[in-house]
Amino acid sequence: MLAAHNATVRIGRRNLIEDISLTVAPGEVVAIVGPNGAGKSTLVKALSGDVSLAAGRVEMNGRAVGAWRRRDAAKLRGILPQASSLSFPFRAHEVVLMGRAPHIAGIERERDYEIARDAMALAEVEHLWDRLYPTLSGGEQQRIQLSRVLAQIWDSPLDGQARVLILDEPTSSLDIAHQHAVLAAGERLAEDGVAVLAVLHDLNLAIAYADRIAVLDRGRLVAAGPREQVCEGDLLSEVFGVRLETRWDEEAGHPFVVARPKALASLP
Repeated sequence: MLAAHNATVRIGRRNLIEDISLTVAPGEVVAIVGPNGAGKSTLVKALSGDVSLAAGRVEMNGRAVGAWRRRDAAKLRGILPQASSLSFPFRAHEVVLMGRAPHIAGIERERDYEIARDAMALAEVEHLWDRLYPTLSGGEQQRIQLSRVLAQIWDSPLDGQARVLILDEPTSSLDIAHQHAVLAAGERLAEDGVAVLAVLHDLNLAIAYADRIAVLDRGRLVAAGPREQVCEGDLLSEVFGVRLETRWDEEAGHPFVVARPKALASLP
């Protein structure tokens, strides 16, 4: 489990996030949404232990994130950042095998190659196995990086310890089909008992794949709960500053939101 308890991150006198409490349990997908500047990436950095807290605490599996040995934490927690820079001419599968580094001593075994191939298959990039990473498109590189993170936490080497997957805007450079493929991969890991946290800009992707949605606005958590609850009323319209209408998708069995252009929003 990943949990923030009254977490505050401050720079100077400004709170980037303030008094946020949020949990992500094994087997569920939690999406973080909010407008630009809401504090989403700062919250991810706090949950990852990459920034210091001015107040509160963050725990993974009941232990403070800073108390974990780095190697042990890396075996359990995979983080896909917004962007990953890599210019060396590695083959795609060699990049994915980097995710196995916490699990090996010196050289990859056959099992590591099997995991790399399975992770690439789940991210729908197995056909890129021998391609040079710098020659790939931005979207392909993003899915190779996802494969690397999946390979990192593919198995659970520490008994009784839940795995965590953190995705910071994982769909930003992807077309519609691969946006769904990436989130379906996260959903698949959740079915295997992984706690999955995803920062998303697309509200309807969050609704489609998340068990719970957390809404951030100006550094504060203004709502958190099941998608049906979060989509009720005018909350999302107020947070995003645009008129949003909630409708029901009978076939999918969940709501979706439609943005109304300002010109239409003013009409009777």
